[in-house]
Amino acid sequence: MLWTIAVILIILWLLGLVTSYTMGGLIHIVLVIAIIVVVVGFIRRR
Repeated sequence: MLWTIAVILIILWLLGLVTSYTMGGLIHIVLVIAIIVVVVGFIRRR
């Protein structure tokens, strides 16, 4: 579940970079959230 959310957030972030559609810092906040989700998922596996 966490990996799915992280992948979706990363795809949305990349889409935002490619289309140059940035709503302030929202795109970068999405990236930070995706990284946090990946880290939390990695820690929970151990």
